[in-house]
Parts: sequence; structure tokens; C-alpha cells
Amino acid sequence: MILKTLLVLAVIGIVYFLFIKKPRVGSTQDKSASKTDHKSEDMMACSRCGTYTSVSDSILKGGHYYCSSECLNG
Repeated sequence: MILKTLLVLAVIGIVYFLFIKKPRVGSTQDKSASKTDHKSEDMMACSRCGTYTSVSDSILKGGHYYCSSECLNG
């Protein structure tokens, strides 16, 4: 009799955890999705020395990208 009761409780528990229980907010699924949302940025080669820098860090002058003011003035 006790074995049947434990078996019924186990089946109810399995059904609950598999079908009824909702995942918590901030679970590992949400964290992994946010890690993959990276914003990529284009890289450009310096017209003088050839060093690659991101477009936001580069200096644009006369249609050419430069990695630093030294390369721009030199």
C-alpha cells in the first residue's frame, strides 16, 4: 500500500516538473541569449602603417582611415 502511494506521488511530481512548472525569470536560458547579442563593428586598416582599428576608434581624413594622430600627421 505504501509503495503504491509513493509511486502515485512520484508520477504526480514528474508530471508537475515536466509540464506545469514554469521557468523562473532570469533563468540560464535568458542569460545565454543575452550573451549572444554582441554588436559587431567593422575594422579598417590604417592607410599608413596597416594596423587594424575599429571604425569608431579610427580617424577619417580625405577618405582614408588612420589609427592615430601620429600616422595622420606623419
